[in-house]
Order: sequence, then C-alpha cells, then structure tokens
Amino acid sequence: MPADLGMMLNDNLLDCTCAAFYHALQVWSFNAAARSSAQMVTVSDSKVTELYKLACGYDPKKPGEGPGGKAQQVLRYLLNQGAPIGQRRRNKILAYIEVDPRHVNDVKRAINDCGLVYVGFHVPKYLGPQNRHLPKVWDVDPSNRRIIGGHAAVLPGYDEHTLDVISWGRFYKMTWAFFGKYVDEVYAIADQAWIAATGKTPGGLTLEDLETQMHALRAAG
Repeated sequence: MPADLGMMLNDNLLDCTCAAFYHALQVWSFNAAARSSAQMVTVSDSKVTELYKLACGYDPKKPGEGPGGKAQQVLRYLLNQGAPIGQRRRNKILAYIEVDPRHVNDVKRAINDCGLVYVGFHVPKYLGPQNRHLPKVWDVDPSNRRIIGGHAAVLPGYDEHTLDVISWGRFYKMTWAFFGKYVDEVYAIADQAWIAATGKTPGGLTLEDLETQMHALRAAG
C-alpha cells in the first residue's frame, strides 16, 4: 500500500473516528483490487467532513476542532446509513462486534478474518499528533505516563512482537505491551469491500463464514 494514505483532516478536525474508517476502507479495497481490476478506494476530504457531520454532529460554524465522535456512534451510523464515498454512493458495513482486548487470540482472529480491527486507545503525551516525528514503533514508556486524550485507528496486521497501525495517514507499529496498556476498545467489522473481488476474504472465508466467526467472537467475549 502507499506509505502515505492521507491525513483525512485528522490534523485539523480531530475526526479520528471517521478517518480511521476511511483508512479501513483503503485496506479492504486495496486487497480486493489486488485480486481484480478494481482500485483502492480513497475518498476526498469533503466526504470525510460529510461523514463527520452526519455521524458525529460536527458543525464547521462552531469554534474548535469538533466533537471527535465515539467509536460505537460512528459504527452504528456506518451500519445503518453508510459512509459517503462518491456521487450519491455510500458504503454500508455489514456488521460489527466489540472484541475484548484482553482476549488477544480473539483480536488476532478478528484481524485475520476481517482484514483489520478498529480500535480506540489512550494516547500518551509522546505520541500526540503535535509530534511531527513519531517513533515508528510505539512502546510503553514508564517515564512518560501522562495521557493527553483518546484516538481511533485501525490495526491491519500483527506478528509475535508488534501490531501494524494506520494512524494519521501513515504506518506505524505498536508493541503488544502498548496494546495491552492503552487500547480499551476493539471492533471487528465485516465489510463487503473485503470480499468484493471473489466473494471470499483473502483467507478464503465467505460472507456467511465471516458472520459465523463474528458470532463466535461474540460468544467468546
């Protein structure tokens, strides 16, 4: 994927809950495009602003960056109404469930089955968006415990030591220790774009299989 996926206005509007979804859509559509003649879907900033208004109540006429939005509020809107992606086009997610971040194997299953997880986490000061030189790997710093706010991002992969992160339009990694300490919301999302090219996920799951797996995660949680 491109190294720079676009800030999606998160530097000005603090619209991370909406920006994170559009980064998720890039991941899903990129994987679909790799198996077909389709293209990765990247929306304009005007569409990001439109979703921010509709799902979170952002009002550009009021001072400040905006209301930020809550993850479940945004996901519920995406399920029922869909995200603007083009001229009179919307992308509705098919389903979402919350995954307990303490159940690491469930988190890994969700990434494998759904292509990523959508997460909310507490931001330690050294990772604040005002920092223009973020470390490539985010780890727990015992000497820097101050929390400056919350953030939403997507995690599209993992290995034994770290998870991949797309945040502020770029790729980073967080250690599993960072995940365990700061991440407090994890959502598995089923989206048609993940299976659009062949009717199956890259791992071979059909939509019905994916829904079954999500029910299993709900039962495990």
